[in-house]
Order: sequence, then C-alpha cells, then structure tokens
Amino acid sequence: MTWLFMAILSAVFAGLTSILAKCGIKKTDSDVATALRTIVVLIFSWIMVFVVGSFNTISQIGTKSLIFLCLSGLATGASWICYFKALAIGDVNKVVPIDKSSTILTVLLAIICFGETENLWIKLVSTLVLAVGIFLMIEKKQSDKEEKGKSWMLFAVLSAVFAALTSVLAKIGISDVESNLGTAIRTGVVLIMAWIVVFAQGKQKNLKSLDKKELLFIGLSGVATGASWLCYYYAIQKGIVSVVVPIDKMSILIAVIFSYFVFKEKLSFKAFVGLLLMLGSTLAMALWCR
Repeated sequence: MTWLFMAILSAVFAGLTSILAKCGIKKTDSDVATALRTIVVLIFSWIMVFVVGSFNTISQIGTKSLIFLCLSGLATGASWICYFKALAIGDVNKVVPIDKSSTILTVLLAIICFGETENLWIKLVSTLVLAVGIFLMIEKKQSDKEEKGKSWMLFAVLSAVFAALTSVLAKIGISDVESNLGTAIRTGVVLIMAWIVVFAQGKQKNLKSLDKKELLFIGLSGVATGASWLCYYYAIQKGIVSVVVPIDKMSILIAVIFSYFVFKEKLSFKAFVGLLLMLGSTLAMALWCR
C-alpha cells in the first residue's frame, strides 16, 4: 500500500503549501507569485526525474499521454491562478475548504470515467458527508471590503472545478508514463501558462519590487508543492483515484492548524464540526475502499 502512504505525504506537503504561499503573497501579486513558485516546482520535478533515471523514457511517451498531460497542466495552471488569487483576498480557513470541494467532483468523475465502483455505497455516502462538512466550513468572510468578500469565493470555486479536472486528466496522462516524468512535463505547461498570464496583465514590472522575505516563502511553497505533486501523482498512478484524492485533500487539516498559530485564524464551532465530518468521511474511504 505504498500509494496510500504517498497520498498521506501529499496531503502534508499540500497543507504546508497553503501556509507558505499565504506568507508569500501579502504584498506580492498572486499571479507573479504563482509564476515564480512554478519555476521552483519545475526545477524540483526535473531533479527527481534524473534521480530516478526516468529521463531516458521520454521518447517512449505516446501522443495520447502527452496530450492529456498537457491538458492536466492547463487545468492545474487555471486552478492555481484562481486558488492563489482567492488566498490573496480571503482567509485560509475559508478558501481552502471550497478548493477542497473538488474532491466531490473528482470522486464522481473517477467512478464514471474509470469504473471505480468497488465499495460504491461507502464512497457515495462518504462523499455526501464530505460535502456537508465542506458546507459547514464555508463561512461568510467578515470584512469591510465587501467586494473582496464576494470575489474570493468565486475564485475558490473555479479553483475547485479546475482541480477536479486536473486529477482525471492526469490519471489518463500518466497511465503509461513514469509519475515523476509526467509531473515534470505537466509542470512545464503550468509554467508557460502562469507567465503568459503575468505578461498579459503587464505584471512583470512587479518583479523589480519583490520583498525578499516573501520571495523566500514563495520559493519554499514551491518546494512543498513539488514534493506534494510527486507524492500525489505517484499515488494517482498506482492507487485508486476516488480514495487518493480525498486523502490528499485532507491537507486542509494541516492548513487549519498552521493558520491558527501563524495567522490567528480561528474556527467557529460550526466550522470545527465540518472539519470533523471531512476527516471522518476521508478516513472511511481510506479504510474501506482501498
């Protein structure tokens, strides 16, 4: 069950990513931060490719796999842009739960697309409980900036939709490709997309005034993301998508704990109950659907 362990590691690193990224976009534009951290992820990914010795297999990648890897990269890029925009204007405790709602759509798509119908009722009931937990964790943002209070939720929802597409497209793309190599290729697509967004909006001028401390956090969030991706796509390739994805999304627990100590963002009782429901449903799928 190596893939199960890798899914858990993916969640830990993903949780750290949210906190480190939040620290890196207090002053820095979120699109610029996304583009910069993707460079770190790309370097990290290719280092792993050479470490495991999968570079020599690049010529063996089929057209179908390459297309779906690129599509998953585009979906990831769109998800990232929306996610870090939401983080920049919203609280971690409120943005992350909505982003993690991609789990619901992903599980349903995995059942339909990959025929993962074993223990179907457990998956469906757990997914329903997960949805209730997410709903309870979504709280109205208390802010004087009402416009921002509305926009962060839109970006968070879009992030979730694109994240769900990413998992399904990536599963198809890496079916015949070594997972580290597949991650490196799709990260290249994300990098191109991220910088196109930066230059299209004329935000490259912000590079001259980057805060060094925030740049450090952006770099660290890139390393955490790279580690999370490598674990996640290994788990996706070797394991059951409808089980791996909910476990990975439990990075919310790490994010909530750190946001409490770092940003002093406290959970209400309702949100705490929602978190418990999310954890319980994920644990049920991990134990009985593997």
